[in-house]
Amino acid sequence: MNPLFPVLTAAAVLFAGAAQAERLTEAPLVDAAWLAGHLGNESLVVIDVRDPVKNANPYAAGHIPGAISAPYAGYGWRAKVDGIPGMLPPVDNISARIGALGVSSDKHVVIVPQGSDSSEFGGATRVYWTFKVLGHDAVSILDGGQNAWIAAGGAVETDAVTPVAATFTPAFRPELLATTEQVAAAIDNEVALVDGRPPKQFHGEEKPAVARVAGTIPTSVNIDQGQFYSGTFASADAIGKLRDAAGLTGEEETIAFCNTGHWASIAWFGLSEIAGQKNVSMYDGSMAEWTLDEKRPVK
Repeated sequence: MNPLFPVLTAAAVLFAGAAQAERLTEAPLVDAAWLAGHLGNESLVVIDVRDPVKNANPYAAGHIPGAISAPYAGYGWRAKVDGIPGMLPPVDNISARIGALGVSSDKHVVIVPQGSDSSEFGGATRVYWTFKVLGHDAVSILDGGQNAWIAAGGAVETDAVTPVAATFTPAFRPELLATTEQVAAAIDNEVALVDGRPPKQFHGEEKPAVARVAGTIPTSVNIDQGQFYSGTFASADAIGKLRDAAGLTGEEETIAFCNTGHWASIAWFGLSEIAGQKNVSMYDGSMAEWTLDEKRPVK
């Protein structure tokens, strides 16, 4: 017997027609059992951010019942702004797209990636950060993604879900989005810069295509995004050890960056949301924006 299916059925009956304005959980990560127990709640919106792989559509092949498809690379979660890829879109634009998914201020969002590896899981952490920077705290990620759902015996459906559009009203939080000027100031101040890229890129041994030159921002330390996720997200204790190994205390104001703000979102999520560190922001322009101006230092 499918171990989650009876829970799904009961949840659908329990929550049918009962809108709940309160946040369903404070947890940034939820597991398959939690999600199964809340399917059918009118306050819940499940967003499947999986991208097509080799022209195959994973959402059409099978998705969590009621989940809405909004692929990470294809829905417009990120945009090219002033020639810089991967940026937060204009607030009005991304807010309209979120509203089109049926998300309003009284909805709790659960984001579902595939969960195949850290970089792919980064699609979920970047979308999560987007909700947070827009002032929407009622958001979580399914830990382990669709893979964890299937492993737990969760039911799937193949029919596409058409959302009922809602009005999403943002409350922009500039403290979560670091600017180039703030990064430049961080070099000379007591602000930690965390480079979430692989070590070879951090050390300048490999040049990413989006950066003008190889190297990293002076004074930065490296915490490779791949260390945050391996089937499930790292625990607060494990993240604390990664931070300690990088020579950080967790008390510093911190800015996470990478090449385009994708891998950086994994580091930001781990430090801020799982380890509970205060004053962590993300530089979405990252090395793509930083290296545009040859006057900006690179080490």
